[in-house]
Amino acid sequence: MYLHNAWYVAGWSKDFSRSLSAVKFLEKDIVIFRRTDGQPVALEDACPHRKLPLSKGRLKNDTVECGYHGLTFDCGGRCVAAPTQPKAIPRRARVKSYPVVDRYRMLWIWMGDAELADPEAVFPIDNFENPDWGYTDGGVLDVDCNYLWVADNLLDPSHVAWVHVSSFAGAGTDDEPLKVKKTDRGVVVSRWIHGKAPSPYYADLVKFEGLCDRLQHYEMCFPAIGLNKSVYTPTGTGGYGKPETKLTYVNISYNFMTPIDEDTTRYYWFQHRNTDPDDTAVSEKMNEGALMAFKEDRDILVEVHKGMKHKQSPNIDLGLDGGAKIFRRSLQRLIDAEQRAADTRP
Repeated sequence: MYLHNAWYVAGWSKDFSRSLSAVKFLEKDIVIFRRTDGQPVALEDACPHRKLPLSKGRLKNDTVECGYHGLTFDCGGRCVAAPTQPKAIPRRARVKSYPVVDRYRMLWIWMGDAELADPEAVFPIDNFENPDWGYTDGGVLDVDCNYLWVADNLLDPSHVAWVHVSSFAGAGTDDEPLKVKKTDRGVVVSRWIHGKAPSPYYADLVKFEGLCDRLQHYEMCFPAIGLNKSVYTPTGTGGYGKPETKLTYVNISYNFMTPIDEDTTRYYWFQHRNTDPDDTAVSEKMNEGALMAFKEDRDILVEVHKGMKHKQSPNIDLGLDGGAKIFRRSLQRLIDAEQRAADTRP
């Protein structure tokens, strides 16, 4: 069900400190904290003695002491103290450690083979350090559905015409043909809509008057990262392969889905735009609009998850589901290959 050898967002970096934070990802209980030098640490949240969560214990410098009998573990998961038998620390007293890294204001966690974890493989955020680009604070939302339903939704430009009428909808979002492209990192579903009015969300953000050419670029990348790019440019200047103009407005919504279990997804996001880098009012307005839209998505997806999990008759697919089906098949091949490799290890 999950690709383990991949980087997932564990949370916003600012939310982890010198305290024990209990989290759950990919059905694994994990405790996260920061060392005295600020570096993040992630360990299995279960003492190997009687499985009391280590998050119920306490930090002692850069070690974690279990709250039951004091077994103490270092940042690599090795037991370094056993107060009830100080001269006989159990050799099997270890907990799994997970690679973690801070990048782009977020803490990323590697859920698979630690030896394969390369920090340079964290999903790239283009222009993150560009002073001409502005970004929103972003947010986090728990959604009571499987993460693949969220991924499907983020590969579906058409749903905005019905779900997001007051924000992302607009002429052409209901019936303009879609272009689907498979990539090395996932799949892109996109379309240019020409000579229409901007959607309500962007009407006051674009830097020109009148009608526009609009790109809906919906991309899903492994393991479950959505890059939704909206491009607005004066009529006649938009299209595949055409260069941006001085008035072209670009906003990229980065969406990070971290599965908690098969029925729950933790959804992180932020927006990144090529204008107004220091305008906090614009950032706050965009953040509020995005949160409203994502809550609209959540309401739909919770019901979709329940309906599909307990369906009483067969479901059908539509043409707009093509990108999502390609992504699911590609991801499943990676999961299967990962499992085969694990099965052949000595």
